[in-house]
Amino acid sequence: MPVYVYAITADTHPARLQRLTGVGSPPEELRALTGSGLRAVVSHAPEGLRARRRDLVAHQEVLERLMSEGPVLPLRFGAVATDDQEVLGILHEQVHAYRERLSALDGCTEYLVKASYDEDALLRQILRDSAEARRLNEETRQSPDPQPKIRLGELVAAGIEARTRSAAVELLDELSPAAREVRENDPAGNDFVSGSFLVEADRQEDFRAAAAELAERWGEDCTVRVHGPLPPYSFVQ
Repeated sequence: MPVYVYAITADTHPARLQRLTGVGSPPEELRALTGSGLRAVVSHAPEGLRARRRDLVAHQEVLERLMSEGPVLPLRFGAVATDDQEVLGILHEQVHAYRERLSALDGCTEYLVKASYDEDALLRQILRDSAEARRLNEETRQSPDPQPKIRLGELVAAGIEARTRSAAVELLDELSPAAREVRENDPAGNDFVSGSFLVEADRQEDFRAAAAELAERWGEDCTVRVHGPLPPYSFVQ
């Protein structure tokens, strides 16, 4: 019978699952599989499971309860094993790695930080700071020759890359001292940086304050978004 896996803990974790239900409609009953000094919180995996809001919320609520009672290796929504024996086999095979990670995550949560520039403001910065860019911009207005426009495009692209990379390094440098571990992610969309930070409970206020200070220093041309505290998905492995 397929098994849905929510998280892995040490077998000393209380794993109090009362008044919690799992994914599915009707909700599946939660239970724990214990072996090799570890515990996996699981339920039956319902057929046709999709990322519906009700199921995403149920998955998150299980993780939040477990995290409130001790270190947890959270699995992302949709982790399914063939049966109980497969889960117990994985616990046995990965026991040393899982114990190491549980120790590293003890007392920590994850913060995801992303930042993006206002594109028009960034272009204005480049034109303000580069005499060559201003000259080429004026030349494109006065001449049908495509070469100045091409050179301006290249200069602007290089300027954007240099500024965003510098800002990304600054963000990571400013926030890393308040984190136990840092993972740099591939930014998407208009974001120029995306970083995951593993933050100890007694450093969360320092971390949020550092992010707020950086956002204030950068001003309204740059938007810094802080998501968290979150289950430490980025630091499971």
